Amino acid sequence: MNAVRPRRVSVIGAGRCDEAVYETARLLGGLLAQCGFEIVCGGLGGVMTAVCQGAREAGGRTIGILPGDDPAEANPFVDIAVVTGLGIARNVLVVKNGDVVVAVSGGAGTLSEIGIALKIGRPVVALEHFDAIDGVIAAKTPQQAIFLLQTLVPDTNCAESY
Repeated sequence: MNAVRPRRVSVIGAGRCDEAVYETARLLGGLLAQCGFEIVCGGLGGVMTAVCQGAREAGGRTIGILPGDDPAEANPFVDIAVVTGLGIARNVLVVKNGDVVVAVSGGAGTLSEIGIALKIGRPVVALEHFDAIDGVIAAKTPQQAIFLLQTLVPDTNCAESY
């Protein structure tokens, strides 16, 4: 049997964020789920919670790759919690498990994940920040990010054109 796995997108971003960034990430999660993407993230707060919430609200599946050893640390919208005990080194696993990466705001941790993604050849789309980095593709809205993902990831199943 040769099952085709769903496409995955690694969503990276701020562990703490304001309401506007949270809503951007939540909308993004919903749109990604509607396109059939599974969400991979760090599984904790801020953007990670928001994108998982949006995906779950749209019927999608979420995977949280946690820095610690306790699956209970995952945000309440994570379907599959993967404990690593690796601390921030888990950022490599977050990025490697997506077919593409979308960054929503963030700081040094997000920047490290972008660097890893570019180094291993994953396409990176950025909302809010990081669009000045060579190789990062800027999107102004979650809808524009979805449009870009349709060109970057084969077999994307978006019902609508964004």
